[in-house]
Formats: sequence, structure tokens, C-alpha cells
Amino acid sequence: MRIWIAALALSVAAPAFAQVPPAEPTAPPPVTAPPPTAATPTPPSPPAYAVVHVRLTTSEGPITLAIEKQRAPISAGYFLKYVDQKRLDGTVFYRAVKVAPGYGLIQGGPRNDPKRVLPAIPHEPTSKTGLSHTDGTISFARGAPGTATGDFFIVIGDLSTMDADPKQPGDNQGFAAFGHVIEGMDIVKRILDEPTSATAGPATMKGQMLVQPIKILTARRTD
Repeated sequence: MRIWIAALALSVAAPAFAQVPPAEPTAPPPVTAPPPTAATPTPPSPPAYAVVHVRLTTSEGPITLAIEKQRAPISAGYFLKYVDQKRLDGTVFYRAVKVAPGYGLIQGGPRNDPKRVLPAIPHEPTSKTGLSHTDGTISFARGAPGTATGDFFIVIGDLSTMDADPKQPGDNQGFAAFGHVIEGMDIVKRILDEPTSATAGPATMKGQMLVQPIKILTARRTD
């Protein structure tokens, strides 16, 4: 089985603004001083979601991730197993998908290496986690829902069309986002711009496989 990402659909629509006629002029209301009131207390900030920080040290430089262990516990826990068992050390980023200028993704991971892959996990859709495929999001590649085995991708730009959408027909479960880049997006964008082969890879990936894959030297927790 080959891990692949379905064709991406990206639509960017400019908002429409209705022309509003100017209101008829009216006399200004009388100005009165407001009654004294007690100072309104500042509401407390909502608690931050628990994350685990992971650094991918690549041949192009470091990429630091915040892994959403609280909001996406299944996917985050699975990724952290790969990190803790050093199964990502020596893997590569091998795919760069350019959707439009400033939009795309890079994909890496064990690529079905039997010495590295762990058993697949249940799919954890964004409709459950509340996450979205915005700029810098890390998510699992898959075929059918529940077939992810460690290959992952990082999003460049807003690709929220990859989120779960129950209104869409067919496989509408989207992809399992589980964290985001907090440092090193310049490295991610540099990998996206690497040369790709016109002939390498399966039919669905023609023109997307990197001529020179980018090595993932190590993946480690930094907390």
C-alpha cells in the first residue's frame, strides 16, 4: 500500500461588499456624562491547551513543532511514539506539493519501511479535535480513514479544505491534524521550493517527488 494524499482543492473567493447608501443627516443627540461605574475586571485568559515540543533536525536546519497532546490525543500520542522510539531518525522529506504560490505541503516519514512503521491508528478528524489545516499545521498522510502509519505532512498557507467536512460526499473525514510549527517555517518553505522530478513516484505523485530528499537526522522532545 502506498501512502498518498488525495488531490487538493483550493478555492479562494474574494468577499462581496454591498453598496450601502449614506444615511440621512440627523441632529446629534445631547451629550451627557455617563454615570460613574466600578472598574470592570479583566476576564481571565482561557487556559492554554497542553502541547509537547518536538524538534526535527533536518539537513536544511531545525523545525520545532508543538504537538497537540490534549486536543488530538490519538494522533499526537502516535507521533510521539515515533519520536520516542527514534523511528523518524534517518527518514526524509520526500515530497513537495505546490498547490499555488504560497500554498502547498511537504511530506516525510518512514514510507512503509517495515522496520519503522507502527500499526495504523483510528482516524482522528478535525471535526473532533477542533484543529484546522492552517499555515504550519502538521498532519498525517493516509489512504482510507484509519490507514495512517507514520508519514506526515506540513502545510504552507491555509489549506483548510483538508479539514473534515460532513457536508461533502464520499470520504469527507479530511486529514488528522495534530500540531503546528512554532519555529522553522523558513526551512519548511525552503523544502517546498526544492526541485522535483517529472517522472518519479506513482501516477498521483508525478511532479511532486523531491529530486534530492531532505534528511530528517533526528526527532526529539525538547520539553
